[in-house]
Amino acid sequence: MKAFILAAGKGTRLAPLTGNKPKALVEVNGKPMLQGVIERLKDRGFTEFMINIHHFGQQITDFLKANNNFNVDIKISDERDLLLDTGGAVVKAARFFKGSQPVLVHNADIYSNADFAKLMDNHKKSGALVSLLVRNRNSTRKLLFNNRMALTGWKNLKTGEYKWVGDKTPYYTERAFSGIYIASAGYPEKIGLQGSFPVVPQWLKLARTEPVVGVENNNDLWFDLGTIEKIKEAELSIQSHGQ
Repeated sequence: MKAFILAAGKGTRLAPLTGNKPKALVEVNGKPMLQGVIERLKDRGFTEFMINIHHFGQQITDFLKANNNFNVDIKISDERDLLLDTGGAVVKAARFFKGSQPVLVHNADIYSNADFAKLMDNHKKSGALVSLLVRNRNSTRKLLFNNRMALTGWKNLKTGEYKWVGDKTPYYTERAFSGIYIASAGYPEKIGLQGSFPVVPQWLKLARTEPVVGVENNNDLWFDLGTIEKIKEAELSIQSHGQ
């Protein structure tokens, strides 16, 4: 199985920890968060990885080399010349999405102990182009789904802004994105853009003609590691669960 880890972000919310290192190498319970993601995915059967780099990117490549790539196949998507955001990063890594296997896309600053092998299997059976892992949690931004969990829109609770797949339509469920999704082969080509851009508007465009669905996952441990405060909260909870 294949996984694309998004590790290029500047980590401004983690300052001053990211003043001299990339966000992906900030430690959680004494272990760089990137290492934690790789090891958890490796334990669940993932053997092929691509990791994008930008901020202090050389530190990531040196870290991987020093650890023998954790004995898995790791390729680098180098964005040191230009940070491509969550959408552009996927297009630049299009070669990794070639073939017949779906790809798990996982933010480096997310902790999850979900059964990704099962989720990958369910994605393949569903026939979806994209399966978005979502949670019923507090967030200022929500994805909107109909009663079949097909993506219909997005809203920003702070600004009151809405974006729709087509015309404004009723929706049945609003859920927060988990920072993890599964995409079928050929997904980057269907986006059809180049350069630096966010991915959420592209999901809304794709959903007009392709199956883009939400997969709710509330039972497993999940943490956003984007701030120092959130890392401290996650460390206590992870320790208490013996993870």
